[in-house]
Amino acid sequence: MTRRNLMYAAAAVAALAALLGLWRWRAARSAGEVHYETARVDRGRVVAKVTATGTLSALVTVQVGSQVSGRISELRADFNSRVRKGEVIARIDPQLFRAAVAQAQANTVAAEGNLAKARAQAADADRQLGRTRQLAERNLVAAADLDTAQANADGARAAVQAAQGTLAQARAALQQAQVNLGYTDIVSPTNGVVISRNVDVGQTVAASLQAPILFVIAEDLAKMQVDTSVAEADVGRLRAGMPASFTVDAYPNEVFSGTVRQVRNAATTVQNVVTYDAVVDVANPELKLKPGMTATVTFVYAQRDDVLRVPNAALRFRPPAGLKRPAQGAQGAQAQEGTAPAGQGTRAGARPDRSGGDGARARPEGGRTVWVLRGEAREPVAVAVQTGITDGSSTELVSGDLREGDPVVTDATGGGASGRQNGGGPMRRGPF
Repeated sequence: MTRRNLMYAAAAVAALAALLGLWRWRAARSAGEVHYETARVDRGRVVAKVTATGTLSALVTVQVGSQVSGRISELRADFNSRVRKGEVIARIDPQLFRAAVAQAQANTVAAEGNLAKARAQAADADRQLGRTRQLAERNLVAAADLDTAQANADGARAAVQAAQGTLAQARAALQQAQVNLGYTDIVSPTNGVVISRNVDVGQTVAASLQAPILFVIAEDLAKMQVDTSVAEADVGRLRAGMPASFTVDAYPNEVFSGTVRQVRNAATTVQNVVTYDAVVDVANPELKLKPGMTATVTFVYAQRDDVLRVPNAALRFRPPAGLKRPAQGAQGAQAQEGTAPAGQGTRAGARPDRSGGDGARARPEGGRTVWVLRGEAREPVAVAVQTGITDGSSTELVSGDLREGDPVVTDATGGGASGRQNGGGPMRRGPF
């Protein structure tokens, strides 16, 4: 290796060592400084709400089935057909049922003939009994003959009663055959729109165990309802009559409105998650909404207009241990505990905020601590505040020494620690 190459190698090593020293010096300097991320206190609207998913359905949905078994011979309604109450919408092949009616009619005629015969025999037996009784009074016949005539008359009257019973059975069978024949005409039980048809012409339906469903008819699609699944943590915030809004995937840019009709007491448990059905009445005059659509429903249970708002990140901020200072304000001691925002809205099925309230009014126990950069040195100062409702990103300020535009600290980096902690636990290390 030549002397010049050795000089180049030594210069490169020296430059690398200088860069390494500069990098370590900058890293040590940045690790010793604390940089604060801030957000401004602003004024605006805070809306506390609960969101849930649900399914649209008609107010009244009727399933039309068949009382008798047989082959579908005719369909007079299809999907989206408008039908009226009593209108024939399908027909089952009636040939077998007509034959059954004819047979029942023949059985009835035979029973009527048997009854007439029994009555004639009973009348003859009565006449024979009368003659025998007259002869017995004159001692012209034996007592046994009188007893025989009496038994024959009683048997004839019993045969008449039996014939009457047989005739009644034949008439009942005839009525049943006529009713079954009438069931071959499937009629609509209500006015509405056919939303489902489950059979075709030529298909055989069997009604031996249960009535097969042939059609599903919605009574009035201009009035619908949304059955929502609301988590048990949020169901206490809902009440009948409160407004609700929702969107569907078919019209993502359109918001539909409705009213809560009732919150049903029956609970549904799926994988240890308990939900309740909140029924929302919806007007559908343009028939845009269709049964079965999935709706994302929003229930607004509290709202504040033109109030001071602080980002929730500022309420969660916990400074490094060396920067903690006494909180300003009467609630300083309480605010150091750092309870969660009151009245925070959650999605259905999410874990609730254990310190949240109902959002209907400001809670006196909602003391929190917010760190604000103040003074020429822009050092963080703890300020005790009272919070109100929250919309998940911002929280209402009820009281406290904060003004619009104040920079509140949301995170701290550098100094070997970061303040982005939810519980004020040990701080994570800095970048170096």
